Amino acid sequence: MSALLEVRGLAKTFGSVRALDGVDLTVEEGRLTGLIGPNGAGKSTAFGCIAGAMKPSAGSVRFRGREIAGMPYYRVATLGIGRTYQIVQTFADMTVLEAVTTGALLRHPRLPDAIAHADEVLAFVGLAEKRHRLGSALTIADKKRLEVARALATEPTLLLLDEVMAGLTPAECRDAVALLRQVLTRGITVLMVEHVMEVLMPIAEHVVVIAAGKTIFSGNAHAAVRDQAVIDAYLGSPIEHGEIAEGAR
Repeated sequence: MSALLEVRGLAKTFGSVRALDGVDLTVEEGRLTGLIGPNGAGKSTAFGCIAGAMKPSAGSVRFRGREIAGMPYYRVATLGIGRTYQIVQTFADMTVLEAVTTGALLRHPRLPDAIAHADEVLAFVGLAEKRHRLGSALTIADKKRLEVARALATEPTLLLLDEVMAGLTPAECRDAVALLRQVLTRGITVLMVEHVMEVLMPIAEHVVVIAAGKTIFSGNAHAAVRDQAVIDAYLGSPIEHGEIAEGAR
């Protein structure tokens, strides 16, 4: 496999606060990489810098070998990076189909083509029957699916998922894991922020852990939960193999 995304020395300051202080991570093409760490570690800020929502204070972000640090969001999206948000960003006055069509317009400027592509994406994520509902009327699980659908409609090569399972029931998490596995079969690479390690471990081939704005671990998920620096900064205690949620398998 080759590196699709390479982040080196990524830093971001807000006044006197250093939200990121030298993050390094590599995402290999075709697999799911997990990005974890305690609250306030800088995970969402890193996503913002990668996706073009924020300009890094320092460091390099290379996508397919091209430097993209500081590029505006729309150009990064055009290159093939899509993202969801930790707090669901639902267009309250749009139907599900209209919301996903806004994403599809990136690659399909003719409205009929964009609508047709949006319909295909909605069928893929399981929201076809709710295409005419307002986004504000959806359950939290369906709002999460709508976020994923809108990002998928841009036809990304790399999909950044920011806590797409937060607030979901165990059954909904299992459904979300199944959807992620289907996304991977489409050749889409995934970088995913997730707090539930028992859910992440069975699906992440690689894990990067950040704390206090720095990378403290990069490697196998099962090694991460036994790494002392990760335990001290995030987990509190090792996660044993038998504790991995069976429903996520």
